Amino acid sequence: MRTRFVLIQTSHAGNVGGVARAMKVMGFDDLVLVQPRWANVLRREETIQRASGANDVLAKARIVDTLDEALDGMSHLCATAMTPRDFGPPTRAPREHFTGLMAAGDPPEGVAFLFGSERFGMRNEDVYRCHVALSIPTAPDFGSLNLAAAVQLIAYDWRQALGGFDAPAVLPERPQADARALSGMLEHLEQALVAVDFLDPAAPKKLMPRLNQLFNRAAPSEEEIHILRGVAKAMLQAAERGKG
Repeated sequence: MRTRFVLIQTSHAGNVGGVARAMKVMGFDDLVLVQPRWANVLRREETIQRASGANDVLAKARIVDTLDEALDGMSHLCATAMTPRDFGPPTRAPREHFTGLMAAGDPPEGVAFLFGSERFGMRNEDVYRCHVALSIPTAPDFGSLNLAAAVQLIAYDWRQALGGFDAPAVLPERPQADARALSGMLEHLEQALVAVDFLDPAAPKKLMPRLNQLFNRAAPSEEEIHILRGVAKAMLQAAERGKG
């Protein structure tokens, strides 16, 4: 299924770069601009800076004169509009609409997401030709979204509907130190605590059993045991220097 993002009469070069970045992180690269304010918007410094590495999306992007050209080959058109239009297509939340679209027996071959200008949004006549008007659920008293942010939210929900990406692999946990290593560290730490006068060997109370339970709960790794023994060694050396 082809996916295309269409920006209509975009006025800010930085937003074009931000849109390219939003698309790339969700695995999309088909970007078409209809009558942008700047004829060289894809090469402007602000665009490239905001793209933040999504230069391949910018390189592949096209600028066209009409919306008909931008929608060539697309069979399912999604407008983005905060306010429902009278006599327009149904207004739905993106996730809701995508779920129904993917559950349909005959999914479309190409889906296009249309975004209007930053100042005026989409024109009624452009919304009317779409199959749905997507409205991103926002706080009722403030629904103003930056263009690139709106694209990011739509792109994320659409990617999830298509199956999503696997989360980054979790680093393997380091093996827990065995009981012998933990016991040796506690003995070393006890010597250090005595050396710095924190622990009175004549009246130890329950300090060491409590520390034993603390480290049992923490389940330190072998590397962490080495660090703690290094701390104990430094304490002993500092105590020895203090006596000198």
